[in-house]
This record gives sequence, C-alpha cells and structure tokens, in this order.
Amino acid sequence: MDAYEDLFTQFRPRLRAMAYRMLGSPSEADDAVQEAWLRWRRADTASVDNLGGWLTTVVGRVCLDMLRARRSRREDPVGIAVPEPVGEHPMTPEEEAVLADSVGLALLVVLDTLAPAERLAFVLHDLFDLPYAEIGPIVGRSPNAAAQLAARARRRVRGGDTGDLTAIGAQRRVVDRFLDAARGGDLAGLIEVLDPDVEVRADATAAPTGTPTVLRGRDAVAPAARVFGGRVARFTRLALVDGAVGAIVAPRGRLATVLAFQLAGDRIAEIDIIADPDRLRAIDLAVLESDWDTMEEPT
Repeated sequence: MDAYEDLFTQFRPRLRAMAYRMLGSPSEADDAVQEAWLRWRRADTASVDNLGGWLTTVVGRVCLDMLRARRSRREDPVGIAVPEPVGEHPMTPEEEAVLADSVGLALLVVLDTLAPAERLAFVLHDLFDLPYAEIGPIVGRSPNAAAQLAARARRRVRGGDTGDLTAIGAQRRVVDRFLDAARGGDLAGLIEVLDPDVEVRADATAAPTGTPTVLRGRDAVAPAARVFGGRVARFTRLALVDGAVGAIVAPRGRLATVLAFQLAGDRIAEIDIIADPDRLRAIDLAVLESDWDTMEEPT
C-alpha cells in the first residue's frame, strides 16, 4: 500500500489541477482524483506503460460523468460551481479571493457555460497540452472531432472575434477606474468616471427592494456604487459581456451578478445590473484576452 501511495502521490498534484479546471470545484476535484485512485487499485495496470496517461484518462472520464450528471440535475440556477473551501477547514474570504485570482475566476465562470465534452477538450488541450489523439478516447470522439470541440470552446472562452482591440482596451480602462473607485470608497473618483446623466438599472433579483430599480444622475449613482467595495470587491472580476467590457460578481465562486456598461467617451453612461438567472444564462460571457495571456496554471 505504501508503494502504491508513493507512486500515486507523484501524479496527484497534476491530476487534481486538471480536475479542478474541468469541474471548477476543489471538493469535486478531490472526489475525482480519489475515484481514479480507487480504480487504479482495482485494475490490473501491470502492462500499462504510461501510468500518468492512464490516470489522466480515468480522471477525464470521471470528470465528464460528473459534469453530465450536474447538467442533468440542474441543482444550481445558473450552473456555476467555482472556488469552494478546500480541505478540512473552510477558507477565509481572503483565501477565496487568492484562489480565484490564481486560477482565473472569469475563466472558470465561462468554462461552466460550455457543454461537458467541449470543456474537457479545451482544458486538456489548451491548459494542459494533451494531444487530441489522447483527448479523443476520453470524450468518446475521434481526434479531429475532439479538435473541433476544443475550437468551439476556445471561441466561447475568448469571445470569438472581439473586434477592435483598441476599443476594448479603452473600455477596460474606464471600467477599471470605476471599480477601483468603488473598491476604495472614492466618491470623488466615482463622480469623475460617471457621466452626469448616468442611469443604472437593476433587475428585481439584483435590487435590494426586490423590484426593478432605476437610478439617474451621478449624484444618486456614485454613493450607491460603493456597494461594490468591501467584500463584494473580492469577487468582482472583469470579463467580456456580450462583446463589451463588463464585470462579473461571483461570491464564493457562484455567479451572482453581471454588470454591463455603456460608455459615453471616457465616462460611464449606463450600467445594467443583472442577477435574474434566466437573464444570466442568456448573456455571452468571455475572458478578456489580456487576462488569458497572464493566466496561471493551478497547483
């Protein structure tokens, strides 16, 4: 047993990292790796030349089954299941924020909008460099079909053709200014980045009153915008929202709110705060290209 444990320990970190990216849940990733361990103990692997590849295949198939079961249950109204407490002790909010930063919260949120086979093909190829010849058997497709799955996922994750990257960069600078001011409780900074006639619309799920709410004018909007400071700020990340720079709020990793912005020059003219599950499902989310380029591999 000790020999088995020692050998499996060599592969565990990479298997867990892969499972976490595929499932978006530390606890489910641990379950998938544990299942791979149990299957290895029961199987006759004496003739297996590449144990790492064999275990990767097992973990991939376990994750695929878990993703399909999750979809069939539809337990979560939005279907997002990203960073959760890891290990025996619950994570602090600060630890959750660090985890979200290290693995890319926006990426995990977008990944959960993909079909299970697309998600696996993308994660295994683009994030862990597995060839399509190995991915195909895991998802039950030919290598060419696996490549097509990954390509479709890649377009979704990166937003397809994002258009004018200069315009995206300009939008990002304005939204960054807004979020930085909100996080710091900087009322003067908020007033500076908001158009004098700014309008904020919150749907019934997002509004504290439980009814759709509209605020007009930066004198009304700026104080209310400071709600995005404090703990909320830890779980707010930039993302492409229907092709434009926006923000997602995902406390404890579960997508709760999307902020869609309309700009007038270098100021914000409209903010649409969306929390209704049906509306969230209809939004096209993608990861900003610059965030993708700096994404860290999970450990």
